[in-house]
Amino acid sequence: FFKKTSDLFCTAFLEITTPEPPEEYAYPDYRGKGCVDESGFVYAIGEKFTPGPSACPCLCTDEGPLCIQPECPRLHPRCIHVDTSQCCPQCKERKNYCEFRGKIYQTLEEFMVSPCERCRCEANGEVLCTVSACPQTECVDPVYEPDQCCPICKNGPNCFAETTVIPAGREVKTDECTICHCTYEEGTWRIERQAMCTRHECKQI
Repeated sequence: FFKKTSDLFCTAFLEITTPEPPEEYAYPDYRGKGCVDESGFVYAIGEKFTPGPSACPCLCTDEGPLCIQPECPRLHPRCIHVDTSQCCPQCKERKNYCEFRGKIYQTLEEFMVSPCERCRCEANGEVLCTVSACPQTECVDPVYEPDQCCPICKNGPNCFAETTVIPAGREVKTDECTICHCTYEEGTWRIERQAMCTRHECKQI
């Protein structure tokens, strides 16, 4: 009778002093035998598996799961909502507008910021602007209008005869012996600023 009591006492003592398993091994300890995912499914050593919905793929080894973060695609620079519930984060929403000089423009929208400057909201969120290239004027006295980018010839085509501005399209006598005209070439007035002048013999008074 006393012997049986002693055996029971020793058994109870051993059960009390046995350490609790660490929290990370709440499932049965399969180290050296296999690996367990979050749902309790067991994988053999050498198998590839995904521990959980948001985890990256792992390889089951005799030391436990060997997990390596893969090279994930870069997120779009305009991403404003990122989903991190998977191994690689994914962009769920992108910004579809540009901010420029305090104003909002939609993607691919074109707009003028000045009479000479045209801009466009690009898909990457940047604003690209180009300045209008003005053609050479057909006059030597162009003027700028407030709402126009390029200067205009209000007085029509003209050129210089020395220091005098003469109209294009007709010969102009600048003095008693000299006749000048602006040069017309290739369908336009070729403005070299100075007129072509011919000096004739004339009577000296």
